Amino acid sequence: MKNATGTLYIVATPIGNLEDITLRALRVLKECDLIIAEDTRRSRQLLAHYGIEKPFERSLYRGVERERVEYFIEKLKAGAQIALICDAGTPLISDPGYGLVRRAIAENISIVPIPGPTALITALIVSGFPTESFVFAGVPPKKPKAKREFFAHLSQEPRTIVLYESPHRVLKTLEVMAEIFPNRPLALCRELTKMHEEIVRGTVQQILDNLRARPTIKGEITLVLGPMETRPQTQQLGESL
Repeated sequence: MKNATGTLYIVATPIGNLEDITLRALRVLKECDLIIAEDTRRSRQLLAHYGIEKPFERSLYRGVERERVEYFIEKLKAGAQIALICDAGTPLISDPGYGLVRRAIAENISIVPIPGPTALITALIVSGFPTESFVFAGVPPKKPKAKREFFAHLSQEPRTIVLYESPHRVLKTLEVMAEIFPNRPLALCRELTKMHEEIVRGTVQQILDNLRARPTIKGEITLVLGPMETRPQTQQLGESL
């Protein structure tokens, strides 16, 4: 793994079930000089599970990413073999790391992707909606006006759409979606690969009504909107939220 100049490894980690990590990812995490994590507390749990003892560099999370990129670039120029991971899934997918990758490219630093789990693909393939062409729209805006504009724009998108949302904001998001396209087919995927994994299918309005009737909403949520011409399914899997 050692080179005259450093290498940046972009390493995907499990989104829930720790068995989903790849053998190659484990090897790289064991052999690299140091690891850049989004949250070292969560990442230490993964490494401890596999008996990996490795020093962490400064955390790379939203708010500090810009100021820390140059520090990491200097480490790479000096020959460090660095693994970039995020809290769960694939780095850069709604997670920090884009600025570091761009700077590494500009400096002709070797970048090696170590593929693995990501919630958006996991949710997409189980949604029952077309997968040959789709849009990943990230996380909806928090402010009401921006959220409405966001979904008004997406209402014109004919392809399958994948979104991430917080359990604390999902009801407000679904309310806006129900105002704009209440009958659009939707699959709500919660706690994917974890013990309480659940997939709820129906229209936007049906799923909103379903969640409103529940006392609490917990767990990471991925929303998959099907094309308008897709007939919604109402099969529900898993345990309650």
